[in-house]
Amino acid sequence: MIAYKKRILKNGLTVVVNRDPISKLAAVNLLYKVGARNEDPERTGFAHLFEHLMFRGTRDVPIYDLPVQMASGEDNAFTNNDYTNFYLTLPVGNIETALWLESDRMQGLWITPEKLETEQRVVVEEFRQRYLNQPYGDQMMLMRELAYRVHPYRWATIGRSTEDIEAATLEEVEQFYRTHYHPANAVLSLSADLEEERMLDLAEAWFGELKSPETAPAAIPAEPEQTAARVQVVERDVPATTITIAYHMGSRLSADFCTGDLVSDMLSGGDSSRLYQHLVKEQRLLSSVNAYISGDVDPGLFILTGQLLPESTEEAVIEAFHREVEALKTVPATPYELEKVKNKFEANTLFGELNVMNKAMNLCYYEFLGDLPLVNREVSEYRSIDAERIFDFARRTFRPENSSTLIYRARR
Repeated sequence: MIAYKKRILKNGLTVVVNRDPISKLAAVNLLYKVGARNEDPERTGFAHLFEHLMFRGTRDVPIYDLPVQMASGEDNAFTNNDYTNFYLTLPVGNIETALWLESDRMQGLWITPEKLETEQRVVVEEFRQRYLNQPYGDQMMLMRELAYRVHPYRWATIGRSTEDIEAATLEEVEQFYRTHYHPANAVLSLSADLEEERMLDLAEAWFGELKSPETAPAAIPAEPEQTAARVQVVERDVPATTITIAYHMGSRLSADFCTGDLVSDMLSGGDSSRLYQHLVKEQRLLSSVNAYISGDVDPGLFILTGQLLPESTEEAVIEAFHREVEALKTVPATPYELEKVKNKFEANTLFGELNVMNKAMNLCYYEFLGDLPLVNREVSEYRSIDAERIFDFARRTFRPENSSTLIYRARR
Protein backbone atom coordinates (compact mmCIF):
# COMPACT_ATOMS: atom_id res chain seq x y z
CA MET A 1 0.00 0.00 0.00
CA ILE A 2 1.17 3.51 -0.83
CA ALA A 3 -0.24 6.12 1.56
CA TYR A 4 -0.75 9.51 -0.09
CA LYS A 5 -2.36 12.93 0.09
CA LYS A 6 -3.49 14.97 -2.88
CA ARG A 7 -4.03 18.66 -3.56
CA ILE A 8 -5.07 20.49 -6.72
CA LEU A 9 -3.59 23.98 -6.94
CA LYS A 10 -5.57 26.97 -8.24
CA ASN A 11 -3.67 26.85 -11.52
CA GLY A 12 -4.78 23.24 -12.10
CA LEU A 13 -1.58 21.42 -11.10
CA THR A 14 -2.36 18.15 -9.32
CA VAL A 15 0.09 17.33 -6.51
CA VAL A 16 0.26 13.91 -4.85
CA VAL A 17 2.67 13.23 -1.98
CA ASN A 18 3.79 10.19 -0.02
CA ARG A 19 5.81 10.07 3.20
CA ASP A 20 8.53 7.44 3.05
CA PRO A 21 10.10 7.16 6.53
CA ILE A 22 12.79 4.74 5.35
CA SER A 23 14.44 6.40 2.36
CA LYS A 24 17.09 9.07 2.78
CA LEU A 25 16.36 10.20 -0.76
CA ALA A 26 13.54 12.33 -2.08
CA ALA A 27 11.86 11.46 -5.38
CA VAL A 28 10.28 14.18 -7.50
CA ASN A 29 8.25 13.09 -10.52
CA LEU A 30 6.57 15.44 -12.97
CA LEU A 31 4.27 13.96 -15.59
CA TYR A 32 2.97 16.05 -18.49
CA LYS A 33 -0.18 14.82 -20.17
CA VAL A 34 1.33 14.94 -23.63
CA GLY A 35 2.59 12.06 -25.70
CA ALA A 36 2.69 11.04 -29.35
CA ARG A 37 -1.12 10.75 -29.40
CA ASN A 38 -1.36 14.54 -28.92
CA GLU A 39 0.64 15.37 -32.04
CA ASP A 40 -0.38 16.71 -35.42
CA PRO A 41 -0.22 13.84 -37.96
CA GLU A 42 1.92 16.12 -40.11
CA ARG A 43 4.33 16.90 -37.26
CA THR A 44 4.94 13.66 -35.40
CA GLY A 45 7.77 13.07 -32.96
CA PHE A 46 7.25 16.45 -31.24
CA ALA A 47 6.61 15.05 -27.74
CA HIS A 48 9.87 13.10 -27.83
CA LEU A 49 11.75 16.01 -29.38
CA PHE A 50 10.46 18.20 -26.60
CA GLU A 51 11.66 15.80 -23.93
CA HIS A 52 15.16 16.51 -25.28
CA LEU A 53 14.59 20.28 -25.42
CA MET A 54 13.48 20.38 -21.78
CA PHE A 55 17.07 19.65 -20.76
CA ARG A 56 18.50 22.53 -22.82
CA GLY A 57 18.12 25.10 -20.04
CA THR A 58 16.30 28.32 -19.23
CA ARG A 59 17.53 31.90 -18.95
CA ASP A 60 17.88 31.47 -15.20
CA VAL A 61 19.39 27.97 -15.37
CA PRO A 62 21.34 27.60 -18.63
CA ILE A 63 22.59 24.08 -17.78
CA TYR A 64 19.82 22.02 -16.16
CA ASP A 65 22.00 19.10 -15.05
CA LEU A 66 24.57 21.22 -13.18
CA PRO A 67 22.39 22.15 -10.15
CA VAL A 68 21.15 18.55 -10.02
CA GLN A 69 24.70 17.25 -9.79
CA MET A 70 25.64 19.90 -7.24
CA ALA A 71 22.70 18.72 -5.12
CA SER A 72 23.98 15.10 -5.36
CA GLY A 73 20.99 14.15 -7.49
CA GLU A 74 20.19 12.17 -10.59
CA ASP A 75 17.61 12.99 -13.26
CA ASN A 76 16.11 11.46 -16.37
CA ALA A 77 12.98 11.39 -18.49
CA PHE A 78 11.00 9.31 -20.97
CA THR A 79 8.23 9.81 -23.48
CA ASN A 80 5.63 7.36 -24.75
CA ASN A 81 2.47 7.59 -26.78
CA ASP A 82 0.43 8.84 -23.83
CA TYR A 83 2.59 11.10 -21.66
CA THR A 84 6.03 12.58 -20.95
CA ASN A 85 7.67 11.92 -17.59
CA PHE A 86 10.54 13.74 -15.85
CA TYR A 87 12.03 12.43 -12.61
CA LEU A 88 14.75 13.21 -10.09
CA THR A 89 16.15 11.63 -6.94
CA LEU A 90 18.30 13.59 -4.52
CA PRO A 91 18.90 13.86 -0.76
CA VAL A 92 15.79 14.87 1.18
CA GLY A 93 17.41 18.10 2.32
CA ASN A 94 17.82 19.19 -1.31
CA ILE A 95 14.23 18.57 -2.43
CA GLU A 96 13.63 22.25 -3.10
CA THR A 97 16.40 22.23 -5.69
CA ALA A 98 14.30 19.80 -7.72
CA LEU A 99 11.13 21.86 -7.25
CA TRP A 100 12.96 25.03 -8.27
CA LEU A 101 14.34 23.43 -11.42
CA GLU A 102 11.04 21.85 -12.48
CA SER A 103 8.97 24.97 -11.86
CA ASP A 104 11.55 27.06 -13.72
CA ARG A 105 11.51 24.97 -16.87
CA MET A 106 7.75 24.38 -16.81
CA GLN A 107 7.28 27.87 -18.26
CA GLY A 108 10.75 29.37 -18.57
CA LEU A 109 12.33 27.14 -21.19
CA TRP A 110 14.70 29.04 -23.45
CA ILE A 111 14.45 27.63 -26.96
CA THR A 112 16.81 29.10 -29.55
CA PRO A 113 17.24 28.13 -33.21
CA GLU A 114 20.65 26.65 -32.34
CA LYS A 115 19.26 24.49 -29.52
CA LEU A 116 16.39 23.29 -31.70
CA GLU A 117 18.73 22.40 -34.56
CA THR A 118 21.05 20.49 -32.22
CA GLU A 119 18.25 18.40 -30.73
CA GLN A 120 16.72 17.77 -34.14
CA ARG A 121 20.02 16.25 -35.24
CA VAL A 122 20.19 14.15 -32.06
CA VAL A 123 16.66 12.80 -32.47
CA VAL A 124 17.06 12.12 -36.20
CA GLU A 125 20.24 10.16 -35.47
CA GLU A 126 18.40 8.20 -32.75
CA PHE A 127 15.62 7.48 -35.26
CA ARG A 128 18.11 6.14 -37.79
CA GLN A 129 20.11 4.05 -35.32
CA ARG A 130 17.20 2.50 -33.43
CA TYR A 131 14.54 2.17 -36.14
CA LEU A 132 15.97 2.45 -39.65
CA ASN A 133 19.43 0.87 -39.39
CA GLN A 134 18.67 -1.75 -36.75
CA PRO A 135 17.54 -5.30 -37.65
CA TYR A 136 13.78 -5.52 -37.02
CA GLY A 137 13.87 -1.83 -36.07
CA ASP A 138 10.80 -0.82 -38.06
CA GLN A 139 8.77 -3.91 -37.20
CA MET A 140 6.48 -2.32 -34.61
CA MET A 141 6.23 0.87 -36.65
CA LEU A 142 4.78 -1.22 -39.47
CA MET A 143 2.45 -3.03 -37.06
CA ARG A 144 1.10 0.25 -35.71
CA GLU A 145 0.33 1.46 -39.22
CA LEU A 146 -1.37 -1.84 -39.98
CA ALA A 147 -3.48 -2.07 -36.82
CA TYR A 148 -4.60 1.57 -36.57
CA ARG A 149 -6.36 3.63 -39.20
CA VAL A 150 -7.48 6.75 -37.28
CA HIS A 151 -6.05 6.87 -33.77
CA PRO A 152 -2.60 8.50 -33.36
CA TYR A 153 -1.27 5.25 -31.91
CA ARG A 154 -0.64 4.50 -35.57
CA TRP A 155 2.77 6.16 -35.23
CA ALA A 156 5.55 5.48 -32.73
CA THR A 157 6.81 7.93 -30.13
CA ILE A 158 9.87 8.68 -32.25
CA GLY A 159 7.53 9.84 -35.05
CA ARG A 160 6.48 8.61 -38.46
CA SER A 161 9.55 9.82 -40.33
CA THR A 162 12.71 11.82 -39.88
CA GLU A 163 11.21 14.44 -42.20
CA ASP A 164 8.59 15.41 -39.59
CA ILE A 165 11.34 16.14 -37.06
CA GLU A 166 13.63 17.90 -39.53
CA ALA A 167 10.78 20.15 -40.69
CA ALA A 168 9.87 21.40 -37.20
CA THR A 169 10.11 25.18 -36.97
CA LEU A 170 10.90 27.26 -33.90
CA GLU A 171 7.39 28.75 -34.00
CA GLU A 172 5.77 25.28 -34.07
CA VAL A 173 7.92 24.05 -31.20
CA GLU A 174 7.16 27.12 -29.08
CA GLN A 175 3.44 26.65 -29.73
CA PHE A 176 3.69 22.99 -28.69
CA TYR A 177 5.38 24.13 -25.46
CA ARG A 178 2.70 26.71 -24.65
CA THR A 179 -0.09 24.24 -25.39
CA HIS A 180 1.11 21.30 -23.35
CA TYR A 181 3.66 22.42 -20.75
CA HIS A 182 1.72 24.17 -18.01
CA PRO A 183 0.34 23.34 -14.53
CA ALA A 184 -3.15 22.24 -15.57
CA ASN A 185 -1.67 19.66 -17.94
CA ALA A 186 0.68 18.13 -15.37
CA VAL A 187 0.81 15.91 -12.29
CA LEU A 188 3.54 16.38 -9.68
CA SER A 189 4.35 13.72 -7.10
CA LEU A 190 6.82 13.73 -4.22
CA SER A 191 7.96 10.84 -2.05
CA ALA A 192 10.29 11.59 0.84
CA ASP A 193 10.67 11.41 4.60
CA LEU A 194 8.85 14.69 5.09
CA GLU A 195 5.45 15.57 6.52
CA GLU A 196 2.85 15.30 3.77
CA GLU A 197 1.45 18.78 4.41
CA ARG A 198 4.98 20.18 4.27
CA MET A 199 5.50 18.65 0.82
CA LEU A 200 2.15 19.95 -0.42
CA ASP A 201 3.04 23.43 0.84
CA LEU A 202 6.43 23.28 -0.88
CA ALA A 203 4.74 22.38 -4.16
CA GLU A 204 2.33 25.28 -3.68
CA ALA A 205 5.22 27.66 -2.99
CA TRP A 206 7.20 26.71 -6.08
CA PHE A 207 4.40 26.11 -8.61
CA GLY A 208 1.39 28.06 -7.31
CA GLU A 209 2.15 31.30 -9.15
CA LEU A 210 2.55 29.70 -12.58
CA LYS A 211 -0.25 30.26 -15.08
CA SER A 212 -2.25 27.84 -17.23
CA PRO A 213 -3.91 28.73 -20.55
CA GLU A 214 -7.67 28.47 -20.82
CA THR A 215 -7.58 26.45 -24.04
CA ALA A 216 -8.37 22.74 -23.84
CA PRO A 217 -6.23 20.12 -25.65
CA ALA A 218 -7.53 18.84 -28.97
CA ALA A 219 -9.77 15.77 -28.94
CA ILE A 220 -8.16 12.47 -29.88
CA PRO A 221 -10.04 10.52 -32.58
CA ALA A 222 -11.33 7.10 -31.52
CA GLU A 223 -10.26 4.07 -33.53
CA PRO A 224 -13.27 2.44 -35.24
CA GLU A 225 -13.90 -1.25 -34.64
CA GLN A 226 -11.91 -3.45 -36.99
CA THR A 227 -14.21 -5.59 -39.14
CA ALA A 228 -11.83 -7.55 -41.37
CA ALA A 229 -8.51 -9.32 -40.90
CA ARG A 230 -5.46 -7.45 -42.16
CA VAL A 231 -2.22 -8.95 -43.45
CA GLN A 232 1.00 -7.25 -44.58
CA VAL A 233 4.17 -8.85 -45.89
CA VAL A 234 7.53 -7.06 -46.03
CA GLU A 235 11.03 -8.28 -46.83
CA ARG A 236 14.09 -7.12 -44.93
CA ASP A 237 17.76 -8.03 -44.53
CA VAL A 238 17.31 -9.84 -41.22
CA PRO A 239 18.55 -13.23 -39.94
CA ALA A 240 15.13 -14.87 -39.63
CA THR A 241 11.49 -14.28 -40.50
CA THR A 242 9.22 -13.10 -37.71
CA ILE A 243 5.45 -13.16 -37.53
CA THR A 244 3.49 -10.75 -35.37
CA ILE A 245 -0.27 -10.84 -34.82
CA ALA A 246 -2.05 -8.00 -33.02
CA TYR A 247 -5.61 -7.91 -31.68
CA HIS A 248 -7.42 -4.78 -30.51
CA MET A 249 -8.33 -4.81 -26.81
CA GLY A 250 -9.69 -2.49 -24.14
CA SER A 251 -8.26 0.67 -22.61
CA ARG A 252 -6.03 0.92 -19.54
CA LEU A 253 -8.98 1.43 -17.20
CA SER A 254 -11.18 -1.25 -18.73
CA ALA A 255 -11.73 -4.58 -17.02
CA ASP A 256 -10.01 -6.20 -20.00
CA PHE A 257 -6.64 -4.64 -19.24
CA CYS A 258 -5.77 -6.75 -16.21
CA THR A 259 -7.20 -9.86 -17.87
CA GLY A 260 -5.22 -9.28 -21.06
CA ASP A 261 -2.02 -8.69 -19.11
CA LEU A 262 -2.53 -11.88 -17.11
CA VAL A 263 -3.32 -13.89 -20.27
CA SER A 264 -0.16 -12.61 -21.97
CA ASP A 265 1.86 -13.83 -18.99
CA MET A 266 0.13 -17.21 -19.13
CA LEU A 267 1.10 -17.51 -22.77
CA SER A 268 4.73 -16.42 -22.58
CA GLY A 269 5.80 -15.82 -18.99
CA GLY A 270 8.81 -18.10 -18.81
CA ASP A 271 9.84 -21.55 -20.01
CA SER A 272 6.75 -23.22 -18.54
CA SER A 273 4.34 -20.94 -20.44
CA ARG A 274 1.99 -22.27 -23.11
CA LEU A 275 3.61 -20.70 -26.16
CA TYR A 276 7.13 -21.67 -25.18
CA GLN A 277 6.14 -25.25 -24.34
CA HIS A 278 3.98 -25.79 -27.44
CA LEU A 279 5.62 -23.75 -30.21
CA VAL A 280 9.27 -23.77 -29.18
CA LYS A 281 9.86 -27.05 -27.35
CA GLU A 282 7.21 -29.44 -28.69
CA GLN A 283 6.43 -28.35 -32.25
CA ARG A 284 9.81 -26.68 -32.88
CA LEU A 285 8.31 -23.95 -35.01
CA LEU A 286 9.96 -20.96 -33.36
CA SER A 287 13.31 -20.07 -31.86
CA SER A 288 11.70 -17.45 -29.62
CA VAL A 289 8.15 -16.36 -28.81
CA ASN A 290 6.44 -13.63 -26.86
CA ALA A 291 2.98 -12.34 -25.97
CA TYR A 292 2.35 -8.94 -24.42
CA ILE A 293 -0.08 -6.04 -24.29
CA SER A 294 0.84 -2.57 -25.50
CA GLY A 295 -0.21 -1.00 -22.18
CA ASP A 296 -1.70 2.10 -23.79
CA VAL A 297 -4.16 4.41 -22.03
CA ASP A 298 -6.64 4.32 -24.91
CA PRO A 299 -7.71 0.94 -26.35
CA GLY A 300 -4.49 -0.88 -27.20
CA LEU A 301 -3.20 -4.14 -28.64
CA PHE A 302 -2.66 -7.72 -27.52
CA ILE A 303 0.40 -8.90 -29.45
CA LEU A 304 1.80 -12.33 -30.31
CA THR A 305 5.19 -12.52 -31.96
CA GLY A 306 7.70 -15.24 -32.80
CA GLN A 307 10.89 -15.79 -34.77
CA LEU A 308 10.76 -18.73 -37.18
CA LEU A 309 13.25 -21.56 -37.34
CA PRO A 310 14.70 -22.16 -40.85
CA GLU A 311 12.52 -25.22 -41.49
CA SER A 312 9.26 -23.60 -40.32
CA THR A 313 6.68 -22.24 -42.73
CA GLU A 314 4.80 -19.00 -42.24
CA GLU A 315 1.47 -20.78 -42.67
CA ALA A 316 2.28 -23.34 -39.97
CA VAL A 317 3.28 -20.64 -37.47
CA ILE A 318 0.18 -18.51 -38.09
CA GLU A 319 -2.01 -21.59 -37.73
CA ALA A 320 -0.24 -22.51 -34.49
CA PHE A 321 -0.78 -19.04 -33.05
CA HIS A 322 -4.47 -19.28 -33.95
CA ARG A 323 -4.75 -22.67 -32.24
CA GLU A 324 -3.28 -21.25 -29.06
CA VAL A 325 -5.67 -18.32 -28.82
CA GLU A 326 -8.63 -20.52 -29.77
CA ALA A 327 -7.70 -22.84 -26.89
CA LEU A 328 -8.04 -19.89 -24.51
CA LYS A 329 -11.74 -19.80 -25.36
CA THR A 330 -12.41 -23.37 -24.26
CA VAL A 331 -9.52 -24.81 -22.24
CA PRO A 332 -9.59 -23.41 -18.68
CA ALA A 333 -6.41 -22.15 -17.09
CA THR A 334 -5.18 -24.53 -14.41
CA PRO A 335 -5.07 -23.29 -10.81
CA TYR A 336 -1.28 -23.50 -11.03
CA GLU A 337 -1.15 -21.29 -14.16
CA LEU A 338 -3.36 -18.65 -12.59
CA GLU A 339 -1.59 -18.64 -9.26
CA LYS A 340 1.83 -18.41 -10.89
CA VAL A 341 1.04 -15.30 -12.93
CA LYS A 342 -0.91 -13.65 -10.11
CA ASN A 343 1.95 -14.22 -7.69
CA LYS A 344 4.38 -12.76 -10.19
CA PHE A 345 2.34 -9.58 -10.60
CA GLU A 346 1.87 -9.16 -6.86
CA ALA A 347 5.56 -9.75 -6.13
CA ASN A 348 6.63 -7.23 -8.77
CA THR A 349 4.18 -4.67 -7.42
CA LEU A 350 5.23 -5.07 -3.81
CA PHE A 351 8.92 -5.07 -4.67
CA GLY A 352 8.46 -1.91 -6.71
CA GLU A 353 6.87 -0.13 -3.77
CA LEU A 354 10.13 -0.44 -1.83
CA ASN A 355 11.73 2.07 -4.18
CA VAL A 356 11.05 5.73 -3.45
CA MET A 357 11.18 6.69 -7.14
CA ASN A 358 8.78 3.94 -8.15
CA LYS A 359 6.28 5.20 -5.60
CA ALA A 360 6.44 8.76 -6.89
CA MET A 361 6.23 7.58 -10.48
CA ASN A 362 3.23 5.33 -9.80
CA LEU A 363 1.35 8.07 -7.95
CA CYS A 364 1.76 10.36 -10.95
CA TYR A 365 0.76 7.67 -13.42
CA TYR A 366 -2.42 6.49 -11.68
CA GLU A 367 -3.52 10.08 -11.08
CA PHE A 368 -2.95 10.72 -14.78
CA LEU A 369 -5.14 7.72 -15.59
CA GLY A 370 -7.94 9.28 -13.54
CA ASP A 371 -8.10 6.56 -10.89
CA LEU A 372 -5.47 7.27 -8.23
CA PRO A 373 -6.87 4.67 -5.74
CA LEU A 374 -6.14 1.98 -8.35
CA VAL A 375 -2.47 2.20 -7.31
CA ASN A 376 -3.47 0.28 -4.15
CA ARG A 377 -6.30 -1.75 -5.67
CA GLU A 378 -4.77 -3.30 -8.75
CA VAL A 379 -3.31 -6.39 -7.05
CA SER A 380 -6.80 -7.33 -5.88
CA GLU A 381 -8.09 -6.70 -9.43
CA TYR A 382 -5.62 -9.28 -10.74
CA ARG A 383 -6.43 -11.65 -7.88
CA SER A 384 -10.13 -11.60 -8.85
CA ILE A 385 -9.54 -12.90 -12.40
CA ASP A 386 -10.87 -16.42 -12.91
CA ALA A 387 -11.25 -18.88 -15.79
CA GLU A 388 -14.62 -17.42 -16.84
CA ARG A 389 -13.17 -13.93 -17.23
CA ILE A 390 -10.40 -15.34 -19.38
CA PHE A 391 -12.93 -17.21 -21.55
CA ASP A 392 -14.94 -14.01 -22.00
CA PHE A 393 -11.87 -11.91 -22.82
CA ALA A 394 -10.57 -14.48 -25.32
CA ARG A 395 -13.90 -14.84 -27.14
CA ARG A 396 -14.30 -11.08 -27.57
CA THR A 397 -10.66 -10.34 -28.42
CA PHE A 398 -9.22 -13.23 -30.43
CA ARG A 399 -11.49 -12.98 -33.45
CA PRO A 400 -10.07 -13.27 -36.98
CA GLU A 401 -11.67 -10.02 -38.07
CA ASN A 402 -10.01 -8.25 -35.12
CA SER A 403 -6.50 -9.34 -36.13
CA SER A 404 -3.60 -7.68 -37.95
CA THR A 405 -0.80 -9.99 -39.10
CA LEU A 406 2.64 -8.72 -40.08
CA ILE A 407 4.94 -11.17 -41.86
CA TYR A 408 8.42 -9.71 -41.56
CA ARG A 409 10.19 -11.94 -44.04
CA ALA A 410 13.93 -12.50 -44.19
CA ARG A 411 15.15 -11.61 -47.65
CA ARG A 412 16.62 -14.64 -49.43
